[in-house]
Amino acid sequence: MKQPNQYQDFKVNVKIKLALLWSAVMFCYIYGDYFQLYVPGKVEGLIGGNNMLDNPFKLLMASLLLAIPALMVCLSVFLKPAANRFLNLLLGTFYTALMLLIALTSYSDWHMFYVFLAILESILTAIIVINAYKWPKNKE
Repeated sequence: MKQPNQYQDFKVNVKIKLALLWSAVMFCYIYGDYFQLYVPGKVEGLIGGNNMLDNPFKLLMASLLLAIPALMVCLSVFLKPAANRFLNLLLGTFYTALMLLIALTSYSDWHMFYVFLAILESILTAIIVINAYKWPKNKE
């Protein structure tokens, strides 16, 4: 029985769900990188060139690694369902594993925020995989 004061809920298209999840992942990446600047010695290392991305190739690889989730925000909306589902399953799984690896190998007092964000990112990308896996089929 319908309650007279209940709010109406709309079913959200799977493409929109995936795009929003990838957006949330990107925000976590951005905040993680920004908060890294508050870790003692980080800014001095950036200025002096003593950091993990200390050559053009590593910087290019890091850019590629971060560009893919950013592109998935748009691709999740614009791609056809079969390619969309495949890419979200593949990349969602890859980024889930990557972020869990980062969470397991990054612990220190100053990096608790990074571990937290990596776990959150892995949960979000796992939800991406689940949503892509459960992609609704056409009714025949």
